[in-house]
Amino acid sequence: SPAGEMMKLFAFHCFDGAQAVALREELLADHLAHVEAHIDDYAIAGPLKEEGATIGSLLVIKAADKDVARAKFEADPYFAAGVWDSVRM
Repeated sequence: SPAGEMMKLFAFHCFDGAQAVALREELLADHLAHVEAHIDDYAIAGPLKEEGATIGSLLVIKAADKDVARAKFEADPYFAAGVWDSVRM
């Protein structure tokens, strides 16, 4: 990033949809490869659990502004596939 540009943190609180279990299984390798390839963009990336079951994800993305953060978030294979039913930013 350009010198002096302040990176901010943007949290994405994602809740899984009805098809998430199958989609997560199918796309896990792609999702993890994406996160690893862009690891410097993440402050936090992990599943949300309830009684041992994954119910969503928490992603905290470093970016200059909200639009850049959203674009980085939407590049995740899980987003395109519809793993998450709802996302709060």
